[in-house]
Amino acid sequence: MGRIVVISTGGTIASRRQGAGFAAAAAGGEVMATAPLPEGVSAEVVDLGSVNSARLTTRHQLTLLRTVHEVFEDPGVDGIVVTHGTDTLEESAFLVDLHHDDPRPVVFTGAQLPLGAVDGDGPGNLHDALLTAATTRGLGVVIVFDGKVHPARGTVKTQTLAPDAFADPSGTRLGNIGFGRVSVLRRPLRPAALPLPAVPEAAVPRVDMVMHHCDADALMFNAALDAGARGIVLVATGAGNATPEIAEAVAAATSRGVLVALTTRVQAGPVTEIYTYGGAVDLVAAGAVPTGTLRAGQARIAVVSALLATADPREGARLLRHALGEPAAAGAIPTDLARV
Repeated sequence: MGRIVVISTGGTIASRRQGAGFAAAAAGGEVMATAPLPEGVSAEVVDLGSVNSARLTTRHQLTLLRTVHEVFEDPGVDGIVVTHGTDTLEESAFLVDLHHDDPRPVVFTGAQLPLGAVDGDGPGNLHDALLTAATTRGLGVVIVFDGKVHPARGTVKTQTLAPDAFADPSGTRLGNIGFGRVSVLRRPLRPAALPLPAVPEAAVPRVDMVMHHCDADALMFNAALDAGARGIVLVATGAGNATPEIAEAVAAATSRGVLVALTTRVQAGPVTEIYTYGGAVDLVAAGAVPTGTLRAGQARIAVVSALLATADPREGARLLRHALGEPAAAGAIPTDLARV
């Protein structure tokens, strides 16, 4: 059915006990040896490293993104599987999806139980990911876990330990896997791919996340600015609400060219402009960009991608809206930003 390249990055699927706990240690070939290959599928491994995904940096993720594009320069490759730790899998998958314009699939998977566990879920997840990479097209970047296919956009880790670890709390999955086949239930709506960013020689733009809560003031928000943040994700309450003091801080930040994205700490549902007195009405008026149903980790990735694409604050806000999939921005990228 196809030639699949497996890019190995570590995570629980590659973990062994190290002293008092587990840590990624196994190379990709060892991980691959645990999984049965679907009939007609051949696989080869690219080792990018073996680390717990909580330790990944934006530079690691940009290296992964470029590796995906380099692998797809070979027309003989039918798909890619990325084995990844579950802690930040949703962020890496969304980054790759934002810049993915090839009909061939990129499938992220991992495990909740370590390498060699008697009841481990890694081998089954990897088998299903290989099958999905070999037999589907046009879905963008997907996450395969526990017999389900999820879109990268909007899908987050919803369980710390359970095998059924991923879902989009505001949407539905793309498909199911069983009896040796992938059943596609729907196709995702995706904005046009952003151009492939370069890995900066200097520091990657700093983007911080600040959560609102009872008694919160602008201290942490302003501390992020003082630390050099070029972007901030404000994790608000409800449908995207904070206080007048926070709205003032957002206005001051955006006037300085800082990109502010507005999301919510609520599990599901969109950010919506309903309330004033520091609510989403005022925060958006102050220059914050609402992130729809995307939550903090993926909203941060969208901000990073926008900042890597341009130093112009207005263009950055436009690209952020495009990355978030706003209907007006879901068409083709302007020719001056198109991939060459």
